[in-house]
Amino acid sequence: MEKLFTIILLSILPTLSFAKAPDCHNWPMNMTKGWLKNANITDIYNLDESKTKVTLLASEKKKKDLYIQIYHFVFYDRNGGTYEVITQNKASHEECSMSSVNSYLISNSRILY
Repeated sequence: MEKLFTIILLSILPTLSFAKAPDCHNWPMNMTKGWLKNANITDIYNLDESKTKVTLLASEKKKKDLYIQIYHFVFYDRNGGTYEVITQNKASHEECSMSSVNSYLISNSRILY
């Protein structure tokens, strides 16, 4: 019974965190779109921004009001293609662009009919 209580307590404890990470998905998203264009992966004007999916995978507090954030983006273009990118950058509540953005293309797929 004591082990069960400990397991439940440890599973609930992370949800009780009082420090809220900054919502800074726009900075890495915009930098990644520029990176996709500059790397000749896709034309960013062909992307359908309304379908873009953003997931914050991790946000680790390093110092007072300085976080390392890892995002997963899925961009969709108008031709049925998808581009999955993982980004890493530093952010704070005052400034989202505390560092450059490291972008990693993990998937590029096309749906051909």
